[in-house]
Amino acid sequence: MLHTRLDQNSAKPLPVVIIGNGPSGICLSYLLSGYIPYVRWGSVHPNPILQRKLEETPEVSIVDQDLEYLSEGLEGRSSSPLALLFDALLRPDTDFGGTADSVLTWWHQPNRAVPHLVLGKNLPGGAWHSIEGSMFTLSRGDWMGLPDLQFKDWISRKKKGFRNNRATAGDIVQYYQYYVANKSLKKNFLCGTVVTSVKSLRVDADYSSQVSRDSGSRWDLPEKPQDDSKETGNLFQVEGFVTTINGTQPFSVYTENVVLATGTYDSPSWLGVQGEDLPFVHHKLSALEDAARTKEIGTMSDPILIVGAGLTAADAVLFAHHCNIPVIHAFRRRVNDPALIFNQLPKTMYPEYHKVHQMMKEEVASGPGLYESYVSLPEHHIVSFTEDRKCIFRDKSGRQKVYNISVAFILIGSNPSLSYLPNNGVDLAVDCEQPVSSKRNPIDVDPFTYESVHEKGLYAMGPLAGDNFVRFVQGGALAIASSLLKKANRNPP
Repeated sequence: MLHTRLDQNSAKPLPVVIIGNGPSGICLSYLLSGYIPYVRWGSVHPNPILQRKLEETPEVSIVDQDLEYLSEGLEGRSSSPLALLFDALLRPDTDFGGTADSVLTWWHQPNRAVPHLVLGKNLPGGAWHSIEGSMFTLSRGDWMGLPDLQFKDWISRKKKGFRNNRATAGDIVQYYQYYVANKSLKKNFLCGTVVTSVKSLRVDADYSSQVSRDSGSRWDLPEKPQDDSKETGNLFQVEGFVTTINGTQPFSVYTENVVLATGTYDSPSWLGVQGEDLPFVHHKLSALEDAARTKEIGTMSDPILIVGAGLTAADAVLFAHHCNIPVIHAFRRRVNDPALIFNQLPKTMYPEYHKVHQMMKEEVASGPGLYESYVSLPEHHIVSFTEDRKCIFRDKSGRQKVYNISVAFILIGSNPSLSYLPNNGVDLAVDCEQPVSSKRNPIDVDPFTYESVHEKGLYAMGPLAGDNFVRFVQGGALAIASSLLKKANRNPP
């Protein structure tokens, strides 16, 4: 049973512990379970340079080839060379609207499996469980799929189709859970876990002689005196709580390698203004759904305030509009700012978001508009909230305005919660003086192994490593699997 693998008295550490069971963790678990990608016989990649490289050693699996060489020169919508490589192998011409089959075939080689454990708070699917099931994905549905089980094939068996080639969050969650079951990965997953601490340990060849690093906020330690008679290696202690039908219990497990795959959805961003901690001010879209369901807000209430100009804020506007709930929508940018996400999305594929953008442009507070119960406040900043449910704004001219509101929803993005790491993981980031951020300051990893440049044996993937779309997080899984297979000496000669 999996619980025996959490026994802190276990005689031998696990080779790998993956923290996070979203698409990143699921994909890596598949690769570590002995599923090895090879170039499919007779396949022809539309990129002639990549095709020539693939023809050089077709008998060698992709994980055993020189990934840096294969990825050299590839271009696309990601800055990660291995994200582009794996995406090109799985979806050869998708950026050009093509539907060419993957050039990969998958062989199950159990002797190459690397024992591992995947820890997650919820059922497999990660943060997708936190998204309202009827919400449509930003990415095309076929970009949400994982290796060797195309999402479009799975959805067609359910006799469902895509709306503008997009799927709902509910469909995505079901697909990921089906994937874990279909690929026989369940034995590697332990759900209901909350990780509270990851410590790097110093260890000699004798596992029992482990010495914990300083419990302060830094990973760094003075160099250990060299002892040529003993080998040294990586060892980490992962601690937390696991909740089962029998209750909640602490756990502690030792592992040679840790993979951080927790994404960035855990900690919503705050404005940092006075009154933001009042009980009617929320920072998650789910709070809007709860307030509507419990009738806390409705057609006759004071308007709700939605702050933000991203897709989550747009989803909130659409939800409120559907429920006839009056809305004040405030955001800092100009409505025609090219950096707004709406200006980067094709209208035919994302009609609902362009509807919100149109509302933002037309429904300014200075005059009547076409949409009832919606007011747009572009280039406005929140000054403060008051206990009597008023919000004070400052416009671009510096003038202050006061609006009565019922509930406020601050939807301006989120940050990873890395409280289980020393110093919240700051020492692992590209800029070691700033908090970890998927967009501005990801964890600093080797681009071809995804191993931390600051802490050997520690890996990061997905948004924590700067890969923010499901289609691109899988390149990190390829890099990490290749690296771990080399460490485990499970590569063929």
